[in-house]
Amino acid sequence: MDDQGKLTLPPEVAKRFGLIPGSSFEIEELDQKLYLHSPNSFLRRINIEPTNQCNLGCLTCMRNVWNEPAGWMSQSTFSKILCDLQEFTPSPLIYFGGYGEPFSHPEILSMLQQAKSSGASVEIITNATLLNEETIRALCQIGINRLWVSIDGATPASYADIRLGDTLPGVIASLEFLAKHKANLGLTEPRLGIAFVAMRRNIADLPAVIKLGASLGADQFSVSNVLAHTPELRQEILYETALDLGAQRTTENLPRINLPRLDFTPETRETLLQLFAGPYRLTTENQSLVPAVRLCPFVEDGSLSIRWDGAVSPCPPLLHTHSHFLENHPRLSKAFSVGDLMQQSLREIWFSQAYLELRGILHDFDFSPCATCNSCEMSQQNLEDCLGNLHPTCGGCLWAQGLIKCP
Repeated sequence: MDDQGKLTLPPEVAKRFGLIPGSSFEIEELDQKLYLHSPNSFLRRINIEPTNQCNLGCLTCMRNVWNEPAGWMSQSTFSKILCDLQEFTPSPLIYFGGYGEPFSHPEILSMLQQAKSSGASVEIITNATLLNEETIRALCQIGINRLWVSIDGATPASYADIRLGDTLPGVIASLEFLAKHKANLGLTEPRLGIAFVAMRRNIADLPAVIKLGASLGADQFSVSNVLAHTPELRQEILYETALDLGAQRTTENLPRINLPRLDFTPETRETLLQLFAGPYRLTTENQSLVPAVRLCPFVEDGSLSIRWDGAVSPCPPLLHTHSHFLENHPRLSKAFSVGDLMQQSLREIWFSQAYLELRGILHDFDFSPCATCNSCEMSQQNLEDCLGNLHPTCGGCLWAQGLIKCP
């Protein structure tokens, strides 16, 4: 605090969190602490979809319930993205993902090289079936920061049961080579992350997948529930009780239970599981164990998503029209774009009044609770809700409920 009572931050901290002169941001008071949120105007991350095509036919994939043309991002579109990003400081993290296999794009290594040369941090997610020793050497030479690999089973049989079309041993061999090659060169990057989609049929494999990933050098694990795109997947979900509690679980109105650090043992297991499943606000050492629900993780993360054709959306789930189930009722989620990179610059799109207002709405998240109510025609699509919101209405978004996660 200066002598006039104004709070000052070290310049490098202010820059890292987008706190530039003239910006507006929110300070939240919770448990006698102040939480400073990054400004609505701070672009922290962009998600780029190089292609919507994949070499596998996984059980869990959205691509099983859409009818969209195949597409690959052109060099001109990608060059436009990198050019437009020069207007943002600091450079947003560039994450290659979307609803296809990035390594199916014939120019993906060149795209990674260009992204890294721009000065940005770079991450990519893959099923790893197209990785070979040459590609892994190239990733290390380019210097990408993180490689995310999707592994949904700990044995060849359970893995092939979900990720149709390939076997686990080949993926493991590639990741073993990555660890060995990094060690030989004295490299710490690319760091390895493992993404796991939890279902009834594979949840028992999760401890073994984590153990396997750790043995391969993974230092981050992202576990998500499955988004039920089909009636068959509806039988695989693990969040029926959590979905019912979603309407109650706003951090302020729940009974608070402050837990000490405890061993998770046969003696404590059942008690702790009941607490986590119940409508309580669990904390330990004043840190929340159950995050607030009904907030947009993509707005909170300061991110946007770019489809292979240059359409810009607020999040990956709105890149493509698709359907999924809320309990036993289907919901159609129609794609939503905030701009087209072929018509506007990324800066024009990000700072447009309409997009700024939308991010404000998503931050407040004053939508109908379609995910937990799900009782009228409006909940069957994301075009309108009973509070008067128009497309996109996100009350039925399971990402916002904390149930579905992206790495």
